[in-house]
Amino acid sequence: MKIDLNSDLGESFGPWTMGDDAAMLDVVTSANIACGGHASDPETMFTTLRLAAERGVIIGAHPGYADREGFGRRVIPMHPDEIGRMVAAQVGALQGIAALAGAEVRYVKPHGALGNLAAADPAVARAIVAAVAALPGRLAVLAISGTDLELATRATGAEVYSEIFADRGYLPNGRLVPRSQPGAMLHDASEAAERLVRFLEDGRMPVVGGDPIPLAAQSICVHGDSPGAVAMAKEIRTRLSAAGIGVEPFLKP
Repeated sequence: MKIDLNSDLGESFGPWTMGDDAAMLDVVTSANIACGGHASDPETMFTTLRLAAERGVIIGAHPGYADREGFGRRVIPMHPDEIGRMVAAQVGALQGIAALAGAEVRYVKPHGALGNLAAADPAVARAIVAAVAALPGRLAVLAISGTDLELATRATGAEVYSEIFADRGYLPNGRLVPRSQPGAMLHDASEAAERLVRFLEDGRMPVVGGDPIPLAAQSICVHGDSPGAVAMAKEIRTRLSAAGIGVEPFLKP
């Protein structure tokens, strides 16, 4: 059994630093790099892209609402077509910087509130899929498992992969527990790793307020913006290896 390990990176901005990208890139196999919406700037993008490329980590674009103050975790009212254009602009920006960094953007994963909205709103999901399809490079989509974004991508015949979250709680409908509610975050690395190993053995994810639900997954996300993110990623990779589960990217290098 094999699975990818990804993280949301490149989320610094100017003199403000978020996370330890270099350390995380030594652990993960795929990197979702912010592209100027919820976080990042051209220099941060360039540096993160170079670090990922040097380590052979597969690179994805991580577009989000243009809301640095809220870190992209607030829904900004927009028409689906406007969301599609916003996504195209951000992913295109990362592709442009990647050309200068000697790197290649291979997939797209929406960030934060945008990702959660695309998971539950078919019109938004279709707009994002259409925007990704219009960009050069035949980009794949990394979507929260079992959601509208995954279904919308699959309906077009485009390449789509499902992810689960190491450090987030789940609701019985397969959506993530909102960060404002109890059980939204898992902070204990050992607990998170144990939950993942059990999930990979039986394909069922524990949820808040219900019985475990079946989910498919080709990738595991560890958020890079928490103080213990690198330690959690290392613990997860170690525990997966001990359980005989290989860690490798969902896209071929």
